[in-house]
Amino acid sequence: MDWSSIFIYDTTWSFAAEIVIRVVVMFTMIILFLRFTGKRGVRQLSIFELTIILSLGSIAGDPMFTKDLPLIQAVLIMSIVIALYRSCTWLMMKYQPFEDLLEGTSLYIVEEGVLILEKIELGQMSHDEFFSEMRMQGIEHLGQVRVGLLETNGDFSILLYPRDEVRYGLPLFPKQYQSVTQIDSGDYYACMYCGHVDKPSALKELCSRCHNKCIGWAKAMNNVIIR
Repeated sequence: MDWSSIFIYDTTWSFAAEIVIRVVVMFTMIILFLRFTGKRGVRQLSIFELTIILSLGSIAGDPMFTKDLPLIQAVLIMSIVIALYRSCTWLMMKYQPFEDLLEGTSLYIVEEGVLILEKIELGQMSHDEFFSEMRMQGIEHLGQVRVGLLETNGDFSILLYPRDEVRYGLPLFPKQYQSVTQIDSGDYYACMYCGHVDKPSALKELCSRCHNKCIGWAKAMNNVIIR
């Protein structure tokens, strides 16, 4: 095996120096681009911003090491992308429908301690993903949550009930999120599909809210959040 052909091939010292210049120029352009996009460019990205960043990577990568691509073309393309970004940002500030088209809209996932099922389907996320987001914010059960909102950038915003208004709710941690094997009269149980809390009389009783989508009953919890 010819190791020199793997690591060096036909690379000359002059082209190696050219690569250094190309990388420095394109790296500087990336930094300038991110500065132009503002603070959101380095936080969790929306679909629109992700499209811009992916375009940026494609624009900047090839000119760093491809001899046949002059830097002026890459700089020109990147300047156009920056102009498009700024123009779209201005249009989004002026026209709400345009912002909704590019960024999407926020979805209410939890209201009054229960899941909004049609919104979950629109958000294309599983129960486990929502539960995980809430667990990371210290939420133990849905009865602690007044409003849960899925933001356009994928973040999950939560408004909690005051301590004296916490209600019974569906548990979110795996050990508690288990279908019970017997129903005790007078106890509260939460539908494991929609979070509706009730006092079912039998294990196979269907949830009055989601009906045949009910996948079982978990023992409801009403302890307050501790922070």
